[in-house]
This record gives sequence, structure tokens and C-alpha cells, in this order.
Amino acid sequence: MLQYIIQAVLFQLGFLLMYELLLKKETFFNINRLYLLVTPLVSLLLPLLKIESLSTLVPADSISEISQVLLPEVYIGGEPENIRQLPAVNVVQEQGLQINWWLVTYVAGVILSLILLLKKYQNLNHLFRFRRISEDKELRIIEVPNSKIACTFYKTVFLGDKLSEAEKQQILSHELVHVKQKHSLDLVFFEALKIIFWFNPLVYIYQSRIATLHEFIADANVVKTTTKRSYYEQLLNTAFNTQNISFINQFFNHSLIKKRIIMLQKSRSKTIAKFKYLFVLPLLFMMLTYVSCSENKEGIEKDEPIYQQLTEIKLAVQEGKELSLEEKEELFEIMKVVMDNEDRPTPPPLPPFEKSEASKDNSNAIPFGVIEEVPVFEGCEDLSSNEERKKCMSNKISQFVNRNFNTGLGKELNLSGIHRVIAQFRINDTGQIVDVKARASRPELEAEAIRVISELPEMQPGKQDGENISVMYSLPIVFQVGSSE
Repeated sequence: MLQYIIQAVLFQLGFLLMYELLLKKETFFNINRLYLLVTPLVSLLLPLLKIESLSTLVPADSISEISQVLLPEVYIGGEPENIRQLPAVNVVQEQGLQINWWLVTYVAGVILSLILLLKKYQNLNHLFRFRRISEDKELRIIEVPNSKIACTFYKTVFLGDKLSEAEKQQILSHELVHVKQKHSLDLVFFEALKIIFWFNPLVYIYQSRIATLHEFIADANVVKTTTKRSYYEQLLNTAFNTQNISFINQFFNHSLIKKRIIMLQKSRSKTIAKFKYLFVLPLLFMMLTYVSCSENKEGIEKDEPIYQQLTEIKLAVQEGKELSLEEKEELFEIMKVVMDNEDRPTPPPLPPFEKSEASKDNSNAIPFGVIEEVPVFEGCEDLSSNEERKKCMSNKISQFVNRNFNTGLGKELNLSGIHRVIAQFRINDTGQIVDVKARASRPELEAEAIRVISELPEMQPGKQDGENISVMYSLPIVFQVGSSE
């Protein structure tokens, strides 16, 4: 979720920067209005779109995590005992004590935003109690006593009784544009976004920009029937009173008057300036490419609480049912979560991989998920599907590492407990094992992992569009020395 929010905010920032730099000063007000309404929604949808074909356009070394296949863990010396022996009751207790403070903060922000919106609505509702001058299906005019207010909400125009008749007529022609084009709905839309995304300052900027555009649109329509000079003289000379309500259109908005006069004096933009909007296309392309090449790092999310999954599996075992492969894998994942949450010494952090010269020559490596034919381990040639070949390769590599890894290192280095080694290697376009690296808490373990992986037999390379390609792999090795208790 955090990754989604960051991407959505970044995309909104990109669209806003384009508006500020290229479009803001143009007189294509209605197009700009559409732009400001659509781009926030597009920013929310783009992070959900992943186009596989775009991920191949980015060099593999710049998105190495995508081009890397994570193989199942290889256990040397047996699976850790503490994984098998943890009681399920501890999981229930841990789950019950957890509080998602991020969620609590978000809900509190939503509630506060709703309270502020209700307060604004109360201020607006107060204006509806005054005398109605006229009312029909399309327009309602309400006179506000002892005021020079001039504003609009949906089909209702509020006019202060201290305005002269001439002022009222000119202001009314302005406010009618807001009514006919339903500008209030735009502002209400952003009020809704402000409730959901109260933490995002860009939503507030969007609302401010579109409120300014509303005034430009109304001014441009009014000056078609009157002179510009008399119109902005009225803007300068009329005393004004405003309501601090963000979802109404105000005629006398002090901060906007200067901008409105400047825009009234501006010449209409030339038609060729509309080509600026085409810059949206490369911007969208870059955003889609970024999303398609981004890896979801949220981890495995369970649809049910862990204790409920354990209960169902326990009942199945008690009834004498044999666990399916999927259920066994699910149980293993649950046990890994339990092990990670257990209070036990944490292994020292592993140093990052250093990029070698071989890893730089990785231009033809592509994401594993879109490979037409995966690399084939010796003995797996007769299998037809990619999925079967992947499972066969995982089993073969696991067996190979178990047979060849020097388990005597544990005694030589006086090791005990669990030691993790992360190995990385590439099967190049000729099927050879190259670019082998490893991370571990001890350099001797790294060297042993590199030695074993380097001895893997030559394989059939992966293929894409009939051409051989290279594929990067990552192999976690769990070295169990003695008892983990």
C-alpha cells in the first residue's frame, strides 16, 4: 500500500508540474479544467497497471530485482527444528496484540477531515436560511442581509443586499456561468479526495488551481457581453465580503482578483499552443514504464488470519486427510512468519552485492515471468511446460547443493545454529553459470557457496522469440549446524 501511495503522489506531482510549467498560462480554460479533473484520477489508476511488454524496454541491470528468479531455500543439515516445533497458540497471542498504528492515524485523519467538511457545510447551510429573491428549476437566488457577498453553490447564487443593482446584474451574469457549467461539482469532487487522501498536499493544490480556473472561465464568458475595462474596474472598486468555504465559487476572492485581471488582459492563446497537451503522452509512457518495472515489495498477504489458517490445517490432519502440495507450502509460509516473529538472535546483516564487470554485460536478460522457454537443468529436458521445468530445476539445484556443500565448515569455524547464505548467479545465453556472487555472515561461507554454484552443470539456456537469453537467479541457502534450540 505504501508503494502505491508513493507512486500515486509522484504521478500527481508530475502532472501538476506539467500544468504549472506548460499549461497554466494558456487561455484554453475548459481543456485545462478537464486536465485538472482527469489527472488526479489517472494518477490513482496508473500504479495498478502493469504492462509486461514495457518492462523489457528497461536495461536489466537497472532493474536487476525484476530479472532475478528467487529459488526456494536450500536446507543443509536439515530444516531448522524451531520451525517445526513452534506451537500454534503463540501465533494467536501475537496476532491479538498487534495494533496497526498507521491505520489508526489514517482513520483519525479521515474523521478530522469529515468534521471540517461538516463545519463548512454548516456555514453554507446558514446562508440558505435567508430570503429567496427568485427560484426556478435552473436557478435560485438568495439575498444575504447586511453583506456584499457574491458566491455560488451548485444552482444557488448568494448576493449581498448592499450590492447595487448594476453590480448585482454584472455579478449574476458571472455566477450564472458557474451554475450552468456545474463548477461546484468539481470542488465537491476535490473535497471528497481531501477526505480520502487528507495527507496528500497535492490534492489541496489541485482544488486551488481548479477554483482559479472557474473564475477565468466565468470572466471569459462575461466579457463577451461587456467591455473588459468596465468589468475589471468593478473588480477593483467593489468592496467585498467572503465566506471561507472551499467548495463554493466566490466572485470577490481577494487572492484571485489580481490573477483574474491579468488573465482578462491576456491575448487568447494561439491554436498551435494546444500541441503542448501532447506532452502528456510521453509523461504517461514514462509513468507506465516505471510502474511496469517496479516490483511489489509488500510481501505475501494472507486473506485470513494466520491462526485461522492453522486451525483449518489442524482439523484436516485430525480428520485423517492428507495435505495437498498447496497446503504444505501454505503451512511452510506460516511457519516462516512465526519464526521471523520469534524472539531470537538476529543474524548479522549481509553486505550488499558488488556489481562485477560480468553483471554489467546483462543487456539481454529479461524478466523471468515473460520468458517463453526457461533454462533447462540436465535431466529436465523431457518436461513440456515452463512450470514443470522450473520445479524440476529447483529440485535438482537443491539436491546438487546438498550433495556438494562442505558441511564440515560448521565444525571448522565453530559455528552453531542457523546461518543464511544468499547466492546469486546467471545462466547466460550459452547455458553457462556465470557472475556468481554470495552474501553471508562469514567469508568462508560465501566462498563455499560460490564454489558449489560454480560447479553446477551447463544447462540449456532460456529462449525468447527464438533467441537465447540470460536469466539471473537468487538462491537462499540455510545452513543448520547442530541444534537450533
